[in-house]
Amino acid sequence: MVVGPVSSLARRSRGVMLDSPALKLILGGAQVFSADELRVLTLGEADRLSPLHGEKAVVFVGDGDRVRIERRVASGDDQKTDHGFEEAGPRKQIFFDPARTTAAIVTCGGLSPGLNNVIRGIYSEITHNYGVSRVLGIRSGYLGLNPAVGPEPIELDAAFVEEIHYLGGTVLGTSRGPQDPGVVVDYLESAAIDILFCIGGDGTQRGAHAIFDEISRRDLPKSVIGIPKTIDNDIPFVSMTFGYMTALSEAERVLRGAHVEARGAVNGIAIVKLMGRDAGFIAAGAALASDEANFVLIPEIEFPLEGAGGFLEALRERMESRQHALIVVAEGAGQHLFEQDQGHKDASGNVRYEDIGVFLSERIREYFGQQGLPVSVKYIDPGYVIRSVPANAWDRVLASQMARAAVHAAMSGRTDMLIGYWNADLVHVPLPVVAGQTRRVGLQSDMWSSVLSATGQPRWGLGQS
Repeated sequence: MVVGPVSSLARRSRGVMLDSPALKLILGGAQVFSADELRVLTLGEADRLSPLHGEKAVVFVGDGDRVRIERRVASGDDQKTDHGFEEAGPRKQIFFDPARTTAAIVTCGGLSPGLNNVIRGIYSEITHNYGVSRVLGIRSGYLGLNPAVGPEPIELDAAFVEEIHYLGGTVLGTSRGPQDPGVVVDYLESAAIDILFCIGGDGTQRGAHAIFDEISRRDLPKSVIGIPKTIDNDIPFVSMTFGYMTALSEAERVLRGAHVEARGAVNGIAIVKLMGRDAGFIAAGAALASDEANFVLIPEIEFPLEGAGGFLEALRERMESRQHALIVVAEGAGQHLFEQDQGHKDASGNVRYEDIGVFLSERIREYFGQQGLPVSVKYIDPGYVIRSVPANAWDRVLASQMARAAVHAAMSGRTDMLIGYWNADLVHVPLPVVAGQTRRVGLQSDMWSSVLSATGQPRWGLGQS
């Protein structure tokens, strides 16, 4: 869907038309998108031959090339669709003149392994291969796009990015929260910035779409391209975000140590809280990687705490039989156990969640005290350490590929879109399709079925105890 005004400039070319019946794609059983809503906006005719033309290593992507959304067809379902996402990659014709183009990169929100790899990948592709000579690094997130409150940008060069891919964090700095789109676009105009690469999660991409809306209102030929960043791995149509595999590897090490700690104590219980506000991908994935967790609690399931079939009873049975337990809990799990103040939000506009790890630690001690069974509870929260480490090899590859795909999209004149990763292909996803949506662990998925098999925990949320 297109939210807000679309400029006459953008209306001149809105991507490849899809004439087949409307696609019905359901996210979380609620949101449905039509084929028209999956089209990517462009700034106008791409009438310049790409500098990549003639390079034997470059395989250009046609504007009509698409990646199917539906990978499987259920037995007995003879309906077919040719709908899908626009495939990412270099185009033979581009919109921007590299000699007159200025690009800017901004990193927003929390840290994730691979941010510096994306920065370096964007710089390398747009300068070395396209010939753009001016690339700005916006400092301190969206704050840096408001000159009244943010620091001056850095003009990136080869020396600056040479070794940043070995580092964790982001060399540009980051912040949470939006800035006035009018102020931001004023700055883009004053700094002669033609392309803005926005690296971040849901809040960042909502901000990017708001910036696009203001650009469209002014009818400016400026491109806004999103690169998905969330260690929680919960952005729709991005089956894996950079940083996720590194997070699993680091979290698995923590779980290994926590398991040793629990086994070494008399009636030892280790609770490890991992990232995952609204989706339990890290908790589930790390538990499978360690293969030592006894309970995995995720936001997708409102597990019962008390009574028959509840968590505490299941934990008591575990302790009576094995005398130790390892509990993995996502940070957003168990919020149904608290009274939520919907007005209490962080700078990104997210409702502030209660600390489920502390709550479970206290409640477990209280429960077993009432049962006359003393336990040794260890609570471990490694979140800030995990998200700040350098990316592993897999995430470095993915970050680099997403960065280069973002440059190809921008130089061809595409805008108001995100680089997605769907069915093992990089794709173009309109920002309104992902903004405000969350990808969640499917309770019927192979991943969650494997977690249940590995832990033996009750099948909460599936109609069975």
